[in-house]
Amino acid sequence: MANLQAAGDPVNPHQDGHFDLPRTDCSSVTVDSEMEHQDSTIETRPRTLLDGASAHELRTPDSVPQVSLSSPTHVPDTTPILPEAAIPSRGFLSLIPHEFARRHLILSAGCDGTPPDEVEQLLITERTSPAAIYNVGVTLQRAVRTSIGGPESIAAAIDRVYLAAEEDSPRASDTPEVTVMGSSDVDRELSDAISETERDLLSTHGKAPAVRLVDLILFEALLRDASDIHIQPVRGRTLIRYRLDGALYTVRELPGSMATALVSRIKVMAQLNVAEHRAPQDGRATVTVGSKSGDRGGPHPGPDGAQASGWAGRRVDLRISTLPSTYGERVVIRLLDPSKSPHVLSFAALGMPSDVERPYLAQVDRPNGIVLVTGPTGSGKTTTLYTTLAWISSSNTSGNTSGSKTGDRDPSQLRSEGRATDVGGVGVAGCGRGGGRAGRGGCELNMMTVEDPVEYDLSGAGLSVSQTQVDAKRGVTFATGLRHILRQDPDVIMVGEIRDEETARMAVQASLTGHLVMSTLHTNDAPSAVARLVDLGVEPFLVSSSLSAVLAQRLVRRVHRRCEGKGCEDCLGSGYRGRTGVFELLVCDAAMKELVQTRYSTGEVAAVAIKSGMRTLKQHGDALIAEGLTTVAEVARVIAASEEVQT
Repeated sequence: MANLQAAGDPVNPHQDGHFDLPRTDCSSVTVDSEMEHQDSTIETRPRTLLDGASAHELRTPDSVPQVSLSSPTHVPDTTPILPEAAIPSRGFLSLIPHEFARRHLILSAGCDGTPPDEVEQLLITERTSPAAIYNVGVTLQRAVRTSIGGPESIAAAIDRVYLAAEEDSPRASDTPEVTVMGSSDVDRELSDAISETERDLLSTHGKAPAVRLVDLILFEALLRDASDIHIQPVRGRTLIRYRLDGALYTVRELPGSMATALVSRIKVMAQLNVAEHRAPQDGRATVTVGSKSGDRGGPHPGPDGAQASGWAGRRVDLRISTLPSTYGERVVIRLLDPSKSPHVLSFAALGMPSDVERPYLAQVDRPNGIVLVTGPTGSGKTTTLYTTLAWISSSNTSGNTSGSKTGDRDPSQLRSEGRATDVGGVGVAGCGRGGGRAGRGGCELNMMTVEDPVEYDLSGAGLSVSQTQVDAKRGVTFATGLRHILRQDPDVIMVGEIRDEETARMAVQASLTGHLVMSTLHTNDAPSAVARLVDLGVEPFLVSSSLSAVLAQRLVRRVHRRCEGKGCEDCLGSGYRGRTGVFELLVCDAAMKELVQTRYSTGEVAAVAIKSGMRTLKQHGDALIAEGLTTVAEVARVIAASEEVQT
């Protein structure tokens, strides 16, 4: 697609007074010299909409067959329009990027008339490109009338109106939003959509069947509580896979010819480059689950025969990654459903037992120190940290407003009353703040994070947490992000991962200067985290002084109660449905701190921790097996293949 630039060769008129654009070069657009008058009218009647407009330049298709430009007609000069008094139309502000308007010094002064005879009043300068004017008319799909003004005043007016529009926007976000239509019969409609898409592949018209097929795949994945969707082209087939409870299942096999249509639709949703097939791309989108006419947002059949009611209007964030492969591009979509985000959970909902929860909350209740959560990718570390942030935020906010005097009561006592660690509401009022931040009178805290990526928007849940996204291209890493956070007067800091010496040292120094730092490490168990910090270059005496606790965790699948673990259609024959946490908490008490400062082995650290009351991952897994919540095979698979799980 070629950019519209300055006017080129003149366009020959027809007898009817219209100009035809050249088919090979859309940039050669010439407007009559009457543009130099105070007012002129350019009427556009394009047959196609512009696609692919970026924040830098509006574009048209390379070939626009028979798109005509009406002959400019001089409009008698009336009252001049002052740029400072211009009130742009809503369509102009939403469709024309700020940078484009600023570069070409072109601004709407409002829209006159009624559809289909609307006319957009544009303020331009004498040097504004006619191609830019034409491009605006094509994008707005209406005729335009121009008035010439001073460059400085127009530039100032452009900045003013776009700034005001951004401030008035309810949600400033670069994430594209798409509506996904639900269904009352997903299986039947998926089969129909697959057939329609296959028939439509050779059609020159729109790709509505492919759009509907992607909608239904997303909707089915949400109904099944999938965390990821994989679209994988292989020889002669396209596999549709869902990751359910940490395990990957192939749920459908589509014809290989459908892969391109599906990938293209997903790229459009995430505003990725549809024409790029040889390089990986990453993007994001927000989808809103709608309802088909006639469904009225009613109940949809969900897993276990339940009705997935209330889907209409639900918003889900998507993280999209494409990667070229031998048989075409494959796509992985991470589904992040805010309705199931950690801020609505409690530690009990995570599966954390009270004998782990109580000492863990005692450590995160301290005003300084480092608390680490360890485990492999996908073990729920970020969920635990988010829940912890929500608990800290709610505790301080509630303690500041409720006047509750529960600070001297430990979490286990409040938990027995059903409100110890409910991080989403008033149940946390003053909870557990007596020995830590309760000394500050339940004051609010400045809590900040640096993450890669930001998986859930905690501020959208009413939590006062500032979240920063790692962006290596712009020089924002965990280390640099943490360095700048320390200049923001933080109380609580969450670092997505400690993966290098610089980040480790800065986290230690931050904890020693009065900040509570929470982060993650990739280690197999809690005792290994101590050695890992030393391996990263942190001196043992600094580890001893700063480390408060290490929480190791895994997620194991729960036995499906409906089929009693025998396997059924709802659990895809696996016998499992849902997951729960397995935890191991190492608290750095006096004995542990003394050991860390000397020469030690991981085994010695583990022995001292167990002697102090630490329950290992294996022991917690055994307890879950005894309760009938999971199986021996599942615990062996998740915790360690080399460990023998006792029955």
